[in-house]
Amino acid sequence: MTPEEIKQPGNIVACKPRLLNDNTMHYCPGCSHGVVHKLVAEVVEEMGAEHIAIAIAPVGCAVMAYNYIDIDWIEAAHGRAPAVATAVKRLNPSRLVFTYQGDGDLAAIGTAETIHAANRGENIAIIFINNGIYGMTGGQMAPTTLEGMVTSTTPYGRNVELNGHPLNITPLLAALPGTCYVTRQSVHTAGAVRKAKQAIRRAFENSLQGKGTSVVEIVSTCVSGWKMTPAQANKWMEEHMFAAYPPGDLKSVQ
Repeated sequence: MTPEEIKQPGNIVACKPRLLNDNTMHYCPGCSHGVVHKLVAEVVEEMGAEHIAIAIAPVGCAVMAYNYIDIDWIEAAHGRAPAVATAVKRLNPSRLVFTYQGDGDLAAIGTAETIHAANRGENIAIIFINNGIYGMTGGQMAPTTLEGMVTSTTPYGRNVELNGHPLNITPLLAALPGTCYVTRQSVHTAGAVRKAKQAIRRAFENSLQGKGTSVVEIVSTCVSGWKMTPAQANKWMEEHMFAAYPPGDLKSVQ
């Protein structure tokens, strides 16, 4: 197909989202963040919401999310994204407001902000990247680190007696009256990517429709922290992460 033919309506099979800019991403090869960034950019573009979207960037691997997706971003202190999003949405109720957070950001230092925003039913969407480790700061144990999982701070594996149980926070959020949609997805296969995109779209629509808090957990890989190749990491995730964090909808209120 010639370049002229590609430009014709209906001929494009796949292309880079217009809102995903040309900056080189800092994520490790095989990281799930890049795929989720692409989905966020696609959904915002397809909804025609680029001029009303306000996203809250975290502290963690996705700290520079604002550098890749061409919408308005606000940088929040570590874990405070839901609190900042609450203020933004209340002051601008017609805007699409969402946070983009990792497990250390959301389920550790940001536990209180996350739970209370969801309990109040703030009309925001939360995208939650769960790779079971602190990826940016050296691969330490995170709240979501699995029992027996090796990290830089648990070199012999997570010991429940010493380190406590993994924190499965998404079901806790689903149990709160303020959440309207809570789902757990992944992006390791083409089919999973399609489901994750549908989930993100629904969460964003809920924000605009004022239905309450939506949470989209993406069970992800960390090839550097896990010390694996991308293929090995995907296989390990299917065999171990999915057992603790099974994909699927946890709550869906129409």
